Amino acid sequence: MGAKIYGKPGFCLVKDIERGNLDDLKKLAEYPVALIGDGYGRRAIMDAGIKPLNSRLKMFGSAITVETHPADNLMIHAAIRIAQEGDVLVVNAQGCLSNGVFGDLLCSTAVRKKLGGIIIDGAVRDSIELMESGLPIYARGINPMGGGKEGPGQVNMPTCCGGVAVNPGDMVIGDADGVIIIPAADVQVAIQGAQAKVDAENIRMQAIKDAPLDGISAPWLIPTLIKYGVLNEGDEI
Repeated sequence: MGAKIYGKPGFCLVKDIERGNLDDLKKLAEYPVALIGDGYGRRAIMDAGIKPLNSRLKMFGSAITVETHPADNLMIHAAIRIAQEGDVLVVNAQGCLSNGVFGDLLCSTAVRKKLGGIIIDGAVRDSIELMESGLPIYARGINPMGGGKEGPGQVNMPTCCGGVAVNPGDMVIGDADGVIIIPAADVQVAIQGAQAKVDAENIRMQAIKDAPLDGISAPWLIPTLIKYGVLNEGDEI
């Protein structure tokens, strides 16, 4: 039997979700988002419009998905109420930048509950207070205009944020570069892919530091230029 759905389609919430293994999540969070993405097929990374308010904070947690009506934050309040310590709210606010739907009061509540972070595909307000809160917060923009509390919206239903599909319980990793979403079932694949990229980049970085100047270019450069006809066999640059 599936989890109980409160409400009706389009205006509902699910309280109980399955979360991935915490140790696996912490291990995945040791890697930069860029390298997780490279090792995961260069996908599942939110678009560049989703930016951290404080780029020095690392974020990781299980996704509590939220979908709001533009300029409304009723279901963000509901999501924070049911979220558990370490969870990350992933909010599809329809990309609306006309109203800041997350501010100091909601942030203080999230901090008190020890949430792992907030992502809003929309606007926030009280930006100084949010940046100083210590809570990792990502948003598409900032606008001091407040939002309503009428709905509709959904909590813990499949949604999209920053151009990426997100399901409740997915693993969320964020750093200064951006945010990636990894389904819990794929975490080992993502860890292995990220580690392979780390190993390859360590070898490459050592070559950059130690090789003579005429040998520090990537070893694939000349063969690739030949492959695409930029150079002919025997050409030297």
